[in-house]
Amino acid sequence: MTRDLVLHDWVVAGIALASGCTAGLLLRALMKWLRKHATRTKWSGDDVIVDALRTIVPWAAVLAGVAVAASALPLTARTGGLVDQSLMAVFIVIATLSAARVVAGLVQSVAASRTGVAASASIFVNITRIVVLSMGVLVALETLGVSIAPLVTALGVGGLAVALALQDTLANLFAGVHILASKTVQPGDYIRLTSGEEGYVVDINWRNSVVRNLSNNLVIIPNGRLARTNMTNYSQPEQKLSILVQVGVGYDSDLEHVERVTLDVVDSVMADISGGVPDHEAAVRFHTFADSRINFTVILGVGEFSDQYRIKHEFIKRLHQRYRTEGISIPAPTRTVSLRQDGTGTPSYHPPVPHQRDPSRGDGGLLRLEGVQEDVDSLVADPVVRRPVLGREVLDQ
Repeated sequence: MTRDLVLHDWVVAGIALASGCTAGLLLRALMKWLRKHATRTKWSGDDVIVDALRTIVPWAAVLAGVAVAASALPLTARTGGLVDQSLMAVFIVIATLSAARVVAGLVQSVAASRTGVAASASIFVNITRIVVLSMGVLVALETLGVSIAPLVTALGVGGLAVALALQDTLANLFAGVHILASKTVQPGDYIRLTSGEEGYVVDINWRNSVVRNLSNNLVIIPNGRLARTNMTNYSQPEQKLSILVQVGVGYDSDLEHVERVTLDVVDSVMADISGGVPDHEAAVRFHTFADSRINFTVILGVGEFSDQYRIKHEFIKRLHQRYRTEGISIPAPTRTVSLRQDGTGTPSYHPPVPHQRDPSRGDGGLLRLEGVQEDVDSLVADPVVRRPVLGREVLDQ
């Protein structure tokens, strides 16, 4: 201290400190006003920038007031230097936090605009935030006069030990980076793994991937496993996809008429139902002469994977109603059993007879059930019998 403190010094320091705090409050109110107007723009990047400035600008004004107040006081050179270094280190920390927020927000905004989902891959956001914060801490330590060379060396040696201890974690980290860099899976895609898990990819973070299935449950999959397994991505190369519906008509049907009616139903579903693709070119492909009908496949288009259930539901309802109106039959499977005549003109019927072994009998232990002859007599008296069996009509003749 070069001289004694007087009242004038305290008054000047107080005015400087009060001015800095008042300026900080005014700037904070200004940042709130700017944020309100930034939300009205289409670009989300200005929201991130204004949100970061709302933190650094008021604190910069307060620190400026503290610096002016300190300069007004008769401090020694050493004390003044420590105050200046401390204020600069605090400002660097605040600026680093704001920069990390800005950069992470911009990365998230860019990723969200490319994938089309609000919750983007957080792995890039976290990596960016960690890099910016690490650089800011090193700069702040250098400002305080702390040598960072030994610290960097120690971090290098310690990093090797940490890498050996966290092999699985680092494997998941680099697997997540590889997945996103290769663009095989992006947040918002619908995937299905060979192990059975399926759903929309919500997020890919530094350790695992979060998948939301159609029942609105979250499935957590480690990034390493996701990178190694075989999967089907129903959103690549585009979200639109084709679905197949199997249909069958009777042999007495006019196939040209069936095709026209089916295509009309497909066009109406594509145009009326949400999730359909109006410009989809419908197709009908006959492929099999089955036991009781001619089978064919109807190809429909849907906007994304989950739309197929609604489209199938409405298509089957409309097709069934239209076939009834047009008189087109969808026959149920039938089975015909033929009985051959023996020499006496009586139908020969040898039904399978349940039996069991009896070791006490001398004929090999074969014990037959009674009541079989009565069934044969009733069949001879009425040689044609129809009976429903599990929803099918079986013709015994």
